[in-house]
Amino acid sequence: MKRAEVTEKILTAKRLKELTWDEIAKKIGGASKIVVTAACMGQMKMTKEQATKAGKLFGLGKEEVLLLQEVPYRGSLPQIPPTDPLIYRFYELVQVYGTTWKELIQEEFGDGIMSAIDFDMTM
Repeated sequence: MKRAEVTEKILTAKRLKELTWDEIAKKIGGASKIVVTAACMGQMKMTKEQATKAGKLFGLGKEEVLLLQEVPYRGSLPQIPPTDPLIYRFYELVQVYGTTWKELIQEEFGDGIMSAIDFDMTM
């Protein structure tokens, strides 16, 4: 079983049950809507408790629940540059503002990197 197959199964169950990501995040708990959605999309891992709840919610098997708890291959878009118009705009955003962000971060915090995994995001 591949992680992408689990994501497809989750998306199918989401459609069939007519759930929103907000509803899913509230049922799974333990993280923000963005983090839960990212985990369901295969970009973050879930805790055992979250994965168990997701398994019940989406009708996943034991192996699939275990996969939700593994550290994923993050940033694994099927094609670079991305062809989806919205996702491409994020790619374009980094191309345009990446050097600016780097300069501002280094000026304020010194030489180093910013985590793209462990940070707060709201929408």
